Amino acid sequence: MLHTVRSNADFDRQLSAAGGRLVVVDFTASWCGPCKSIEPKVRALSRKYKDKAVVLKVDVDKCSNVAHDYRVSCMPTFVFIRNGRKIDRFSGADEMELEYKMSKMAKVK
Repeated sequence: MLHTVRSNADFDRQLSAAGGRLVVVDFTASWCGPCKSIEPKVRALSRKYKDKAVVLKVDVDKCSNVAHDYRVSCMPTFVFIRNGRKIDRFSGADEMELEYKMSKMAKVK
């Protein structure tokens, strides 16, 4: 499932609603070329893992507090969270790395 986060409060609600499922936060920006290039892969993976993971798309310009809290300095940055705790992260539009991490972490509970 892919959800575009609209506010800092929305982000908090989505994290709570995810429960024990994996949350993948895609920190992005509308002006970011690499973010646009990886977006189709992010959407495809959100459908593939819809029962095991929640993908939250966070625009760093609209939700700057969330980006600041997670120390995002470049886009795209992917942060992996389970039960409200950050478990991994990486930056860059690396489709293979994103798929590898999602497949590995979506299986672990």
